[in-house]
Amino acid sequence: MKRLTIHEDAEAEVDEAVRFYEGRRPGLGKRLREDIEKTFTRIMRSPSISVPIDDQGMRKVRLRRFPYTVYYVELDRVIWVAAVAHQKRRPGYWSQRGPS
Repeated sequence: MKRLTIHEDAEAEVDEAVRFYEGRRPGLGKRLREDIEKTFTRIMRSPSISVPIDDQGMRKVRLRRFPYTVYYVELDRVIWVAAVAHQKRRPGYWSQRGPS
């Protein structure tokens, strides 16, 4: 199983979303983080869980309980996460990010 690396801006997106949901209802942010972690595990177990959406091999997987999508690329040694993006806000804002 390949390890996952996450773009620093994607990590910040996760932290911000968790804080937002936790502020709305205690425990909800924790549930979001759990959903994200489960999605990361699904991706690591089966990187080809979805089809590429561009010619660079970018793929996307939606979270099961929250309106977020994980965008990632399978590289030779790792799976690189470009974004954990809300499905209704600023589509494609992350598309200029590259593996660090």
